[in-house]
Amino acid sequence: MVVLHVSAECYPIAKVGGLADVVGALPKYQNKNGISSKVIMPYYENEYTKTKKFDEVAEGVINLGDQFYSFQILKLKVNLGFELFMVKIPGLLDRENVYAYNDDVDRFISFQIAVLDWVLKLDKKPDIIHCHDYHTGLIPFMTSHSVKYKIIKEIPTIFTIHNAQYQGQFAHDKVNYLPPFDFSNIGLLDWDGQINPLATAIKCAWRVTTVSPSYMKELKINANGLEGLLRHESAKCSGILNGIDLKVWNPKSDKHIIKKYSVKTV
Repeated sequence: MVVLHVSAECYPIAKVGGLADVVGALPKYQNKNGISSKVIMPYYENEYTKTKKFDEVAEGVINLGDQFYSFQILKLKVNLGFELFMVKIPGLLDRENVYAYNDDVDRFISFQIAVLDWVLKLDKKPDIIHCHDYHTGLIPFMTSHSVKYKIIKEIPTIFTIHNAQYQGQFAHDKVNYLPPFDFSNIGLLDWDGQINPLATAIKCAWRVTTVSPSYMKELKINANGLEGLLRHESAKCSGILNGIDLKVWNPKSDKHIIKKYSVKTV
C-alpha cells in the first residue's frame, strides 16, 4: 500500500505548529510497519531548503483563472525515513514563511492543483491520499468532481483536522481557480456564503479523522461553526490519538532544551 500525505508543514523542513510534527513522524513509522508512505508539501525558500539538495522529478503548468504558473516537483535527497517531495511554484510558494501572506488563497490552491497534476502523471498511483488541514481541503472535492481528475476519482481520500479554528475561507469569485467541475456540485464547496476548504473536506473526504478521540468530541460542540456538519458526517469521522517521534522528543538528546535529562538524572 502506498500512502501520500499532503501537507503545508512537515518537520524538520517547515514547522509552525503540531501539524509539522505529525506529518514528520507518522510516515516514518508507517514505513517501519510496511506501508510505503510519502509526503508532498510546498517548497519554501527557508533555511532548511537553502542547504539541501533536490532532484527534479516532474514539471508542469497550472492556471488560476487567467494567471499561469509553472511548477516543479522536487525530491529531497536527504533520507528522513520517508520520501519527501516539494512543489516549487516561483512567485507563489517560494517564500520564507509558511503562512500570513495576502495571497495565501492563491498559494494553497495552486499547491493542491500541482499535487494532483503530478499524481495524474505517476505510473504507480498512491492507494490513499491523506490530506492534512484546510490547506489541502479542496483535494477531496477535486478528485471526486473535477473532470480533469476523473482517472484518480477512485483513490480514497482521508482528511485529518489538526486545528478546526483555521478553515481557509475565501469568496466565490475565486471558484474559477479550480479545474472545471459540474456546477451543480457548488454546494459542496460553500459554507455560510463562502468557499470553505475545511468544510469541503469534511463533506467530500472518504474518511475524516482528528488528532485524538477527545478532539473529535470537542469539535462536535465547538468547531468554529462546523459543529453541525461534523455531527451530520459523524459516520465517517473518528479520532485517532497522535503519537510522537521518540527520537525527536527525547530529553536525553534534545538540542532545544537548556539541560538534557533522563529518568535517572531528573
